[in-house]
Amino acid sequence: MTEVVAALIWQGERFMICQRPAHKARGMLWEFVGGKVEPGESKEQALVRECREELAVEVAVGDIFLEVTHTYPDITVHLTLFHASIVQGVPQKLEHNDIRYITVDEIPKYEFCPADEVILQKLRQEGGRS
Repeated sequence: MTEVVAALIWQGERFMICQRPAHKARGMLWEFVGGKVEPGESKEQALVRECREELAVEVAVGDIFLEVTHTYPDITVHLTLFHASIVQGVPQKLEHNDIRYITVDEIPKYEFCPADEVILQKLRQEGGRS
């Protein structure tokens, strides 16, 4: 199983989503910024590194929002989604095709990676920022 971390970053009533590049697995689907935990890293350290690599921002990692395990045809992931906030920098598309901030009501307009469905369901149930 592959340990993966991601960030739930809010801007007012909107949260950040990122579109995967076309050439990667699950290309052009939307997801939360993040990636794999490397050997020797804590989940929090991995999330800080991934946000730096993918968005060129520094984040403060908060509490866990949700953990989910999902099996794709090519990989099984254990995804930990943390609340996070940008403390320095402006998000840049270093890895992703696009970056957007959306409201909970806008979730159905986007096609997300299947592992994120449980997370999106919780966001809809809670009606937004908690």
